[in-house]
Amino acid sequence: MKVFKAAVVFAILFGAMLSQTAIAQSEFTITGAGATFPFPLIDLWRVKYNQEHPNITLNYQSIGSGGGVKQHIENTVNFAASDAPLTTNEMNLVPDSLHIPMTIGGVTVSYNIPEVPSSGLRLTGENVADIYLGKIKKWNDPAIRENNPDLNLPDRDILVARRSDGSGTTHVFTEYLHLVSQEWDQKVGFGKSVPWPVGVGAAGNEGVAATVRTTPYSVGYVELAYAFQNKMTYAYILNGDGTAFVEPTLDTLSAAAAGAAPSLPAAHENWEGITINNAPGPNSYPITSFSYFLIHQNMDVSTKSKEHAAETVNFIRWTITNGQKHSPELLYVPIPSEVTEIGLRGLERVTYNGQSLSETQPTIHEAKPDSSQGGGCLIATAAYGSELAPQVQMLREIRDGVLLNTKSGTHFMSGFNVLYYTFSPAVADLERDQPVFKEFVKIAITPMLLTLSVLNYVDIDSEQEMLGYGIGIILLNLGIYFVAPTTLIIARKSFATRKKRF
Repeated sequence: MKVFKAAVVFAILFGAMLSQTAIAQSEFTITGAGATFPFPLIDLWRVKYNQEHPNITLNYQSIGSGGGVKQHIENTVNFAASDAPLTTNEMNLVPDSLHIPMTIGGVTVSYNIPEVPSSGLRLTGENVADIYLGKIKKWNDPAIRENNPDLNLPDRDILVARRSDGSGTTHVFTEYLHLVSQEWDQKVGFGKSVPWPVGVGAAGNEGVAATVRTTPYSVGYVELAYAFQNKMTYAYILNGDGTAFVEPTLDTLSAAAAGAAPSLPAAHENWEGITINNAPGPNSYPITSFSYFLIHQNMDVSTKSKEHAAETVNFIRWTITNGQKHSPELLYVPIPSEVTEIGLRGLERVTYNGQSLSETQPTIHEAKPDSSQGGGCLIATAAYGSELAPQVQMLREIRDGVLLNTKSGTHFMSGFNVLYYTFSPAVADLERDQPVFKEFVKIAITPMLLTLSVLNYVDIDSEQEMLGYGIGIILLNLGIYFVAPTTLIIARKSFATRKKRF
């Protein structure tokens, strides 16, 4: 009973301490939503920018480009992200929109063929279209064997994985198929959502990647960074010239984007139809695209104050300038300087209640210690070896989708980060240096992850519910990590004492 009371007091005091710390620290929260494929990069930007500007918190919901565009139209976020430009109809709904290119990405055709354990399966655009049309049903189809005579292609059915949500990755992929296959263009077309002829749906790049990784003889379209981070095998695709099968790399994506800048519109103009898909050039990977920030020129419709609008613009300005140096760390291609200029000129048009924000500069605060490794989930990222591991993604989903949706949750996270970053970088470094310690940490944090997963399966509609679940989970973890081991030790000693008596 005394242990239980002590645990309750500890939980209440701990939560109160974190809330007070957070109130003192937090000044502005920038909210965004949209594309999943730049999510790892945006999350790294979140950490890097916060080191320079500790008063700025970024909350980005990785819900797909379709969801991001919807929230941009409804003015429920400060910015959106999309892998596809707005359509003319969408621009008519939000005519003050700006397209700010933030990065260049590529879409891989990733596969799981046990008999072909390495990347390098050669596919033409027509091959890929026919697989997704349901015309090519087996891996040893003659059309695939023709370009892969040296591979042991099995007589096994192809399981096709594709996105279930509206997404910019789908737009990029289906736009490519529409360019290389007349039949695809006539029967399916392209867009963020299409009437798929075949396939099993999964949400997000991470969902398709998980399906392909865990299902033998499957194929799916996955953004390059996700494929690399998850060590997936992927195809080499015939280039736009029809002269070579090209591996997706940072260099081949950059080659596809080279020379595009002179033909690009201004940020406030219509970008529908702008593409670098199936670009010419012997070394150009053909499934390539920009990813965009979408913001309003009149930010009084999407932010709470002029200062809030200015901080949002300052963050976006940083991402397309200083922030670009971090892109290669996560296998994203930095945008060319000519494209950066398009974004900067667009940001000069932004106003709040008619007042220009172009001269507003961010306040520089004392930087935090470097905590960038792992995009904020340092210990879990080091334990599971990737920012894109399902366990790390779960932690981010709980943070972004549950905790940051309530004031108490936001206060807890802000205060927790102050404590967490005092020790997590050292622990993460030790995990990377000591494999045995890494496995120990993985085992140790598994019970905590299981208890936290509860938050993904409950509806939290009030501050009281958030506090209730939060305190309950803290108490449960205290029981798992402290009360249960102490009880076992006492019981063991008691048993040993009784055994000696007899």
